[in-house]
Amino acid sequence: MVRFKNRYIVVEVNQPDRKDDAALVLKPVSLYVSILNKVQQTYGDFGVAAIRSGLSAKYCNKWTRIAVVRVRHGVHRFVTSCLPLLQMIDNKTVVVRTLYTGATLKQCYRFIKDHQKSCLEKMWSSLKTDDERKMMEDALMDLSALETFVGMKKPESSTAV
Repeated sequence: MVRFKNRYIVVEVNQPDRKDDAALVLKPVSLYVSILNKVQQTYGDFGVAAIRSGLSAKYCNKWTRIAVVRVRHGVHRFVTSCLPLLQMIDNKTVVVRTLYTGATLKQCYRFIKDHQKSCLEKMWSSLKTDDERKMMEDALMDLSALETFVGMKKPESSTAV
């Protein structure tokens, strides 16, 4: 059995013409196709053939505009060099910023959690009531979709009678 090493890239996808608090609906499939197209433009058929077998977009959050992309080790350099050049996803003008590159999804999960906590602390200064702060915290810290990939979700305890 051959084991392939992967790299997980955490990116932030922003639209320059939208406000920071507006949601950005981003599908993992559209991010995948956009990355493939940009690698095709930059590196040609060789680049696409190198990354196609291991490339996948794992997670996209519409409120924090953070996405996680998985790619095989070694050829991850093709993807990381093309991500800042990415300007269109689903006919939307975007700016893609690489935040973190990690070897495991668990490391990326920890980074995203810390990053979103720091963003939450910045947003709290603009909110007036505790209810607004609680709602904002629930929206930003919802990592349930990513937790299922990582396996960090704790099993619910059942009471036996």
